[in-house]
Amino acid sequence: MLRTVAAVVIDGLAPFEFGVVCEVFGIDRTDEGVPPFDFRVCGEHPGEPVSTGVGASLTPNHGLDALDQADLIAVPAATIRDEYPPAVVEALREANRRGSTLLSVCSGAFILGAAGLLDDRRCTTHWRHVAELAERFPHAKIDPDVLFVDDGDIVTSAGTAAGIDACLHVVRRELGAVVTAAIARRMVVAPQRDGGQRQFIELPTPPHQADSLQPVLAWLQDRLDDEHTIASLADQANMSERTFARRFAAETGTTPHRWLTGQRVLRARQLLEETQLTVEDVAHRCGFGTAALLRHHFTTVVGLSPKDYRRSFAHRCPPNA
Repeated sequence: MLRTVAAVVIDGLAPFEFGVVCEVFGIDRTDEGVPPFDFRVCGEHPGEPVSTGVGASLTPNHGLDALDQADLIAVPAATIRDEYPPAVVEALREANRRGSTLLSVCSGAFILGAAGLLDDRRCTTHWRHVAELAERFPHAKIDPDVLFVDDGDIVTSAGTAAGIDACLHVVRRELGAVVTAAIARRMVVAPQRDGGQRQFIELPTPPHQADSLQPVLAWLQDRLDDEHTIASLADQANMSERTFARRFAAETGTTPHRWLTGQRVLRARQLLEETQLTVEDVAHRCGFGTAALLRHHFTTVVGLSPKDYRRSFAHRCPPNA
């Protein structure tokens, strides 16, 4: 059973990510059938304020010794740094040895990594920090696409709102769907979201290190709905097919097919957000031809179906926009 929950705070604390943990575990909802949690906010120096990134401070009431009996220890996001407080790092190691579940939100994963707790473990973090997490902790098995990873006694989440998903997942895992639904209803959030964080990552045009193909790329972006082959693109660039393929890879870092697919998905995202075109019409305008082909490529790249993406991200626009 999940009874005692502790949140560990350090200087550079991210208030929202800390607030997510408080919202799920720190509010008395026994009137709605939610079991009470013994919720503790812990710091290395109880009674002394820790800084946040928004010009305010927060004072933990408990020291690190209050982690001793915690079933779940949450590590909210904090400013990423080269070294973390040794006492906090050791307290997390000891909690892991005792069998507590550790839950990080966003960049909180770096603190778990500093404690050596991500080695050979599946984990995630905010998509902006994935490369740095991999560089600092090369033995971690990082999944950059998901909202959270449950690896048993280590649960890690992606950025910000994904912390809500991870916290509710732990509640569901330990206390069941009914309790989870009660908390989610009070928070006015979905008990479980679909998709992963790929849906939130921008897909810009890849940078180019030379200008020789820029006219061709611009020409392509204006004609995404046309059929294109290596032969036709090489002809447009006034190159042989072999030279064009080699130059394309050198300047974009990918193949013409993958580049074109990525740009078509990007165009589809824009149309799904900004218009009320049917999925079939979006497919034609982007060059995928059929809704089935659009769904296949869109789901592979973004992690959501076109329909689900539109439900989450569509702008309010007038009919026939």
